[in-house]
Amino acid sequence: MASLITQVKSKLFIHSTRKSLHALDGAYASLLHGRSLDFEDLRKYEYGDSVRDIDWRATARQGTPLVKRHRAMRMHTIMFVVDTGRSMAALAHDERSKKDLAILATGVLGVLALRHGDDFTVVYGDASRVRRRAPGRSEGALEHALRTIDAAIDGSTAPSDRDALLSFVTRTISRRMIVVVITDEAPVTSETERMLRRLRVQHDVLWLTVRDADPVLDHATGTIRSDVDSLWDVPDFVQGDQEIVRELAAQSEADAVRLAEILKRMEISHSVLDGQDDAVTQLLQLLNRRSNARL
Repeated sequence: MASLITQVKSKLFIHSTRKSLHALDGAYASLLHGRSLDFEDLRKYEYGDSVRDIDWRATARQGTPLVKRHRAMRMHTIMFVVDTGRSMAALAHDERSKKDLAILATGVLGVLALRHGDDFTVVYGDASRVRRRAPGRSEGALEHALRTIDAAIDGSTAPSDRDALLSFVTRTISRRMIVVVITDEAPVTSETERMLRRLRVQHDVLWLTVRDADPVLDHATGTIRSDVDSLWDVPDFVQGDQEIVRELAAQSEADAVRLAEILKRMEISHSVLDGQDDAVTQLLQLLNRRSNARL
């Protein structure tokens, strides 16, 4: 198998420049690292850096924008809570694998954590079992974690159980962490709300929704789509039925609005990942929203 980290890193470069990675670096640092008073050094301003960090006197002397770097007050642990149930083997909204999109999201944030000296851990599972990987702080550990997610989704025969994942974290993790939940569009339950309230008290929580492919399209496909959980086939003659398309879209929108309202009420940052091509941009927007909210 080709290196999953290499594939993730390739998504961090847009139009053959480092702009994407610099922007994510700046948003991540602003969001997650405390600002100590211990000055470390100066470096050139890069896209994504906070304007607050510019040293204006040094900038005037050198004739180019310079930012101050300070030693972080503490190291953080990022906990990725990844749904690896059967539903994650289906297609995302871009008609590509939800599994690959979940791995990409985990990998991008994992690479940023490593670049900033943080460690990470992964909780993953389905309705049959929930497991946790030991914390790591190296690219080798991140590669193993991504491969674990890949293999878990490929080998899962049990349905997803998001509530079991959240319950595992609330019961077993006492030290404060930054918890990144990666799951799909399955409707939230009252138990989900209860677990999130408990999580929010102890941890800083981000929620990433991997958007599902539309089961019924507004045009004929010439193929039969199948649901990975029920194994029910959606025949081609249903595709293009505008009444069914509208009904499913309305239900999906209602579920999305309810989730957004719950997460907003609990002050949990949320992003919907549509596909691999837009994932890096959507993650950057999420991090920027959170960092700006803390100004």
